[in-house]
Amino acid sequence: MRRPLIGMTSYAEQVQYNGNDVMAGMLPMTYVRAVHAVGGRAVLITPDDPGEDVIESLDGIVFCGGNDIDPAYWGAERHPTTEVDKERDESEIRLMRAALAADLPLLGVCRGLQVMAVVGGGTLHQHLPDVIGHDRHRAAKGTDPLAAGASAYGRHDVIIEHDSIAHRILGAHATVNSFHHQAVDDPGSFTATGWCPDDRVIEIIEDPAYSFALGVQWHPERTADLRVFAALIEAAARRSGLQPEAFAA
Repeated sequence: MRRPLIGMTSYAEQVQYNGNDVMAGMLPMTYVRAVHAVGGRAVLITPDDPGEDVIESLDGIVFCGGNDIDPAYWGAERHPTTEVDKERDESEIRLMRAALAADLPLLGVCRGLQVMAVVGGGTLHQHLPDVIGHDRHRAAKGTDPLAAGASAYGRHDVIIEHDSIAHRILGAHATVNSFHHQAVDDPGSFTATGWCPDDRVIEIIEDPAYSFALGVQWHPERTADLRVFAALIEAAARRSGLQPEAFAA
């Protein structure tokens, strides 16, 4: 029996490879390994040719982390610190709308949670320090989270609403990593079910009307706690009549 096929949104970046300077579709292997560890099979979705047809071939999808989202999507002016990736914005907003319309199980990670909120008609804080007065949701300025280890991330608690999808997966409390300066202001059609208790920054959004639609503001793929990935794979398997536990490491 095949594994649930999970699409993973990815970057298009100029990279040095084998002595050549090339444009490459890329994603940190921590995302791929997280999906494989809990019984899925990961495939990359590059942002260069936006379209919804890939949704028909998938059992689930992960909207991965990355750059800021263009505030034009919610009618705001761009903050001086905002760094957008227009290609990814266009591709992933189309994919998110299509995934929700098809009720494809989906998980949003960091930027992915923010894409959920924007597609749901919500808004983002563009620069958290302007709102909460500190920058502890990410590590020291200039740190590259793709190149650095776990210490590059901020670390804080999350409190989780009872009777929520997130509570069934994670319980009432989690300690998480984070690397972001944008955050959800208004989750739109989604419901906020997790917050940082220190500053009330939204850390989890969800919608139980779908088979599985959950977003987390942190980076579980960089930890040993892969429960949100396991929950996605379980939902994808149920949708497609598969058995992910047969493949989990």
